[in-house]
Amino acid sequence: MSEHAPPPPPPAAAGADLWESVEGLCGWLDANRPVDGPDGVLLRILKLSEEVGEVAQAVIGATGQNPRKGTTHTWDDVRSELCDVAVTALVALRTLTPDAREVLTRHLDGLTRRSLGG
Repeated sequence: MSEHAPPPPPPAAAGADLWESVEGLCGWLDANRPVDGPDGVLLRILKLSEEVGEVAQAVIGATGQNPRKGTTHTWDDVRSELCDVAVTALVALRTLTPDAREVLTRHLDGLTRRSLGG
């Protein structure tokens, strides 16, 4: 390997399947949620709004749009916050239905057909 070659990618985590991770996060949240029942479900969905707000905060910080604060975030921060939104949405979907994978697949197929004409 040359001195300037990029490092090898990190090894994949065991069981790093997206839906296995979502299932695990749901289980962990269910075991540790302070509010059960319908209110707990609603709060899990509302968490998505909080995460979207963090994306907005990161974009404002990355572009230095707040003159009082200046540049406070990076585009890596924005990417990280977008990932949090995606994961939070998948966890919320899984909270509503055990068929989250199928629901998302069907929905994505419909969006793709409408948008790309497939």
